[in-house]
Amino acid sequence: MRVVVADDAALIRSGIVGLLKEFDCQVVAEVGDGDSLVQAIVQHQPDVSVVDVRMPPSFTDEGLRAAVAARQQVPGSPVLVLSQYVEVSYADDLLADARGAVGYLLKDRVVDVDEFLEGLRRVAAGGTVFDPQVVSQLMVSRRDDPLAPLSQREREVLALMAEGRSNQAMARSLVVSDGAVEKHIRSIFTKLDLYAEDTDHHRRVRAVLTYLRS
Repeated sequence: MRVVVADDAALIRSGIVGLLKEFDCQVVAEVGDGDSLVQAIVQHQPDVSVVDVRMPPSFTDEGLRAAVAARQQVPGSPVLVLSQYVEVSYADDLLADARGAVGYLLKDRVVDVDEFLEGLRRVAAGGTVFDPQVVSQLMVSRRDDPLAPLSQREREVLALMAEGRSNQAMARSLVVSDGAVEKHIRSIFTKLDLYAEDTDHHRRVRAVLTYLRS
């Protein structure tokens, strides 16, 4: 897996790079500012980029803005945001193109290395993975709620899907069978008008993006 790492803190950046190399990832570029991130993604077109939110010069949202700009030049380029902060505005812009291949994890809530690597692989494969705290801050009430047809349990399943959980993990969390989870997912696809001509993976991504933008 070819990876670009963007973080202005040299020690953190080096730590991420070392971790990725330990697990046989090829780090094709290490950068510390937004402009360099855009250039690296355009030049290398990596399988995924790991991006911090706050980078020079203002240390506010340069990383997210650069990720959005890079995806405009390299459509659908996978981006996993790894930060201490939730920045809602440009995170929503990342979701706006509905292509998926985006994630947002909080540094101090990543429990272990396997969790981080699994999220990275999921995003690289075109999926989505979001920390529950990020999800809660991205959820904004709207007059026309596309999730209105869903039952409470279907919303719970969709929320877990947004966190990148597998069917088995969702079943354990909800204390139901795997078959019950599959039934809920089929119902979610139907109610959100996500029809079978799309692949199951693509329908999951579209369902999650609908949830996050609702």
